[in-house]
Amino acid sequence: MSGKLFDSHAHYYDMRFAEESEGADVLLSEIFAGDVDRIVNVGTSLGNNPICLAMAQKWSGMYAAVGIHPSDCAEYGCDALGKFEDFLAEHRDFQREKIVAIGEIGFDYHWEPFDKEKQRFFFEGQMRLAEKYGLPVIIHDREAHGDSFETVLKFPNVRGVFHSYSGSVELARELVKRGWYISFSGVATFKNAARVREVVASVPLDRLLIETDCPYLAPHPMRGHLNHSGYLHYTAEAIAEVFGKTPDEIADITHKNTEIFFGL
Repeated sequence: MSGKLFDSHAHYYDMRFAEESEGADVLLSEIFAGDVDRIVNVGTSLGNNPICLAMAQKWSGMYAAVGIHPSDCAEYGCDALGKFEDFLAEHRDFQREKIVAIGEIGFDYHWEPFDKEKQRFFFEGQMRLAEKYGLPVIIHDREAHGDSFETVLKFPNVRGVFHSYSGSVELARELVKRGWYISFSGVATFKNAARVREVVASVPLDRLLIETDCPYLAPHPMRGHLNHSGYLHYTAEAIAEVFGKTPDEIADITHKNTEIFFGL
């Protein structure tokens, strides 16, 4: 590809990079020398948010999102929300610190047991912090589409993206009408993902982002491998086919959209 790609959602502090490759730093050196020039490294807990931020500060093309994931909140008491706000306040010069969003936050009803009310407490609390600090949010919505939509409706002043989108065409349209963005991962490349590609086709090009969610969700034909941003072009190619455009055109469109969304 001649166009540069922007990976809007990755997790480069994940231990899989050390366990299954030469490490994230080696991979990132190769990735930034290729067709990816920007990455958002997304935190999920009080423990990995500082690591996520430190990595973003190390790499010129990397930015950080920080938050408490719905699955991670299970290990915390309610006081963790205050600790998270203390972290935000400590790094409040967001532009200099390279913090571009709160996330990922939301609901996850897949892994049992889960506590819906505890997830709601952390989700709504972080939405309030996003409103307070003027940051966009990255939403994790797994098997919780109705509750996720109802929650974001409570905060009309907060803008965000539903990452690795798995909802319906109708929900995507309602989100877009309210100014939200929709992001697609390597799932859009899967041979059995015709429904996902139908949703892709329904999203206006100016509201479309792409991501890897690495080290998870490696695209076809790399399924079963450790995922990384160097595979993002497979997702761009699949989405280009949906819209009848070239991969370079999709790279340019989604790169611009991601810059606008994160205020870069």
